[in-house]
Amino acid sequence: MHRILVIALAALGIGGLGWWAYQSQRAGPRPAVEISASKQSGPAASESGRAAGAPSPGQGAGSAAGGAAPARPVGVEAARAQVRDLADEVLAVGTLRANESVIIKPEISGRIVAIGFTDGARVARGQLLLRLDDSVLAAQVEQARAELGLARTSFERTEDLAKRNYVSGSARDQAAATLKVQAARLELAQAQLAKTRIVAPFAGVLGLRNVSVGDVVKDGAELVMLEDVSSMKVDLRLPERFLGQLRKGQSIRLRIDAFPGREFTARLDALDAQVDANGRSLLARGVLPNPDASLRAGMFAKARIVLREKPAAIVVPEEAILPSGGQASVFRVVDGKAVRTRVETGMRLDGKVEILSGVAGGELVVTAGQLRLRRDAMPVTVTEQPASGAGAGSAASTAPANGTALDKAPPARKPGA
Repeated sequence: MHRILVIALAALGIGGLGWWAYQSQRAGPRPAVEISASKQSGPAASESGRAAGAPSPGQGAGSAAGGAAPARPVGVEAARAQVRDLADEVLAVGTLRANESVIIKPEISGRIVAIGFTDGARVARGQLLLRLDDSVLAAQVEQARAELGLARTSFERTEDLAKRNYVSGSARDQAAATLKVQAARLELAQAQLAKTRIVAPFAGVLGLRNVSVGDVVKDGAELVMLEDVSSMKVDLRLPERFLGQLRKGQSIRLRIDAFPGREFTARLDALDAQVDANGRSLLARGVLPNPDASLRAGMFAKARIVLREKPAAIVVPEEAILPSGGQASVFRVVDGKAVRTRVETGMRLDGKVEILSGVAGGELVVTAGQLRLRRDAMPVTVTEQPASGAGAGSAASTAPANGTALDKAPPARKPGA
């Protein structure tokens, strides 16, 4: 009985294992069948794909193209082309010089006995500046005057005797020559005596003296500087290429470091006769008034020479210019799109570039964001920069560019639109 029960249990276990194996075999092959079906090609695969609802190749491409969203506007910054008066100018640096300048020097040696000025004083023409010891020269003048008188008396006596034929004609001629010699000696002594008085050759301002009373100076020693500063000269070195555009009387605007914020106006007075072969530069000289004597010789000056005026010129910011292959172009904003336009440029001044052709006054040109414009006529959203000279508190208005004023906000979109 026990053996029968064991055999029955064993048979039941074997039967259960067989049933489990059978069920596992039925469930396992289905994925393999599906995978193999997916690898089928030909009409069967196409039919099965359509039955499953998958789009055909042609239908998928068409639906993808038809459902693409339009290109979004590119954000850029722009500024309006301005119309302003320009001046074609050349910049240079120069040095101020006095209208007249001289270093006072004695012509003879001597001891200084008097000084008739103070340092930095204004003097008139002919005013006594220094006086040298003249005792010796004054005595020589008196001696020459006495000898001249004696020679004149001798000549008069000899001439009277000659008229009576008591002396020969040669004696008369010798007396006349002696008279002339003594007269010349007197003039020489008087001239040397006059050199002991040193006077101002012209009106001006004196510098600082280098001598004192009692100093013995030699001829040619530097005593003091005298300058006429009623008007000033400014010497400029300009590149030779501007020679054909320089004319006498042209305006020269000067800025002096000693007077910040103040501008002086000079006029071109003369050009040097030759061009410096070393630096290929031309020396030009201007003249400007100095009624208050505020300017001094030797000052450094920054100069601008106006070569010609350009009224109503069109200018755009320098960052709007796109150079390419020797040519220049800009992106103009037209009807909400950035249109690339070739332009011809002129002068450059203070971050602005003159436009000779290609852009009209008031048009918007892109100043920042050009690298995002990958093709021409792309739609853009513009942030307009304020015009130069606008107040710090003025803000730029932002709106889709449409070629009109950008001071209005775009209309609000309705929900669901």
